[in-house]
Amino acid sequence: MDGGVEVLGWSEGTVRLAVFLAIFTALAALELLAPQLERAELAGALKSKRWVTNVGMLLLSSLVLRVLFPAAAVGVALWAEQAGFGLFHWLEIPVLVAGLLAFVALDFAVWLEHVVSHKWRWLWRIHRVHHADNGFDLTTALRFHPLEILISMVWKGAVVALLGAPVLAVLIFEIVLNGMAMFNHANLRLPRGLDGMLRFAVVTPDMHRIHHSQIMRETDSNYGFNLAIWDRLFGTYTAEPVKGRDGLDIGLSEFKADQSSRLDWSLMLPFRK
Repeated sequence: MDGGVEVLGWSEGTVRLAVFLAIFTALAALELLAPQLERAELAGALKSKRWVTNVGMLLLSSLVLRVLFPAAAVGVALWAEQAGFGLFHWLEIPVLVAGLLAFVALDFAVWLEHVVSHKWRWLWRIHRVHHADNGFDLTTALRFHPLEILISMVWKGAVVALLGAPVLAVLIFEIVLNGMAMFNHANLRLPRGLDGMLRFAVVTPDMHRIHHSQIMRETDSNYGFNLAIWDRLFGTYTAEPVKGRDGLDIGLSEFKADQSSRLDWSLMLPFRK
């Protein structure tokens, strides 16, 4: 159903790609100007390998979705709208209210899926591909195994259909979620005051970086990608890492950087004992 939704004459896919490239380019430049962590895995040859692997994972995941789930979440919303299916359609909720409720509900659904992916052993085997990255920059936000992307899309599609979420709201949510994921994975040093203010509303790089700590108690916190409220509401918020923001150990301690920086190794990780 790609191309069925247009914004200012542009197809959904074109809009999402343009926004993605703009945010990626801006954050890549900011990472060079004001990095939070300055380590070997974030510079030089190892960074190049990581970027090839992480971007490669994105391309493979996009291909899998295109083949197995071509409609994606926006396509599901379009179907629900045409069929009059979903809670918002049945209750005849005004489209603006439905859009706001859908955005918040989808954000909670993504947060919940993330928590479950850590708690359920079989999902963790897949999700640990993301955490195996021993570096931490905006490309880490792209490092999700194709299986996880497929599972996530099925989950989001189900939520969109059950809600009868407005098409435009779903498109905006997908764009915002993608952009915020790159932002809060960025190797970016924000002024403490600005970070403190922002994290009352949204997830910041310093907040989400704690989730990638090698310390299990810290990994088991700060699950959000977008809105910061869920971790505070459900008691999974950690304000500061034990070793401090500059001393944070990133990744999974059982895996070395030369392993996790390889695309073939990363793709096979869910199937390894």
